Amino acid sequence: MEIASDTLTPGEAYRLLVGAVVPRPIAWVSTLSATGTVNAAPFSCFTFVSYSPPMVAISVGRKGDSLKDTPANIMRDREFVVNIADVDLASVLHETSAELPPDQSELDLVGLNILPSHRVAVPRIAEAPVALECRLHDILEFGKLKTQLIVGEVVTFHVRDDLYSNGKIDSMKLRPLARLGGPRYMETGREILSRSIPATFG
Repeated sequence: MEIASDTLTPGEAYRLLVGAVVPRPIAWVSTLSATGTVNAAPFSCFTFVSYSPPMVAISVGRKGDSLKDTPANIMRDREFVVNIADVDLASVLHETSAELPPDQSELDLVGLNILPSHRVAVPRIAEAPVALECRLHDILEFGKLKTQLIVGEVVTFHVRDDLYSNGKIDSMKLRPLARLGGPRYMETGREILSRSIPATFG
């Protein structure tokens, strides 16, 4: 099968990309609404882009011509928290993708708790085994639909004690959740290849 990208609608291109670029780590982003409500939403276009200083990026589409709550909150307050979910949180993470009014918290909907962050005003999700407090570094827009790439500098790492050893996170113990095509998720904690490689940081 050969498909020319310029023959595709945005939706068709999206379905091919999310089926091909797998598995994708998930950023479970918490922000504050204008009235102080804690909003939370998952985004599976997520990676780190720098380690000195540490920076992460999420890609967020629009709702028609309007911004989604997460980028609107980040643009206003310039802060957010990226929470990392494990497989035990898969169901509630998926439920927080529901479209709710800005003054209604997705975390209240699914019965999750929050904890205060140390260097940003936005709370983190208490049940998340890892959380990254971020300050906005930059927002870049791409494509005809003006998809936003939001880059944040990580100012504080929160790691559950049993996952942290010798300056590292044990990914096997973390059992991180990843996204496949469609509403499908997978556990990424199964190691199939392990080789010693030079520490090139890249």
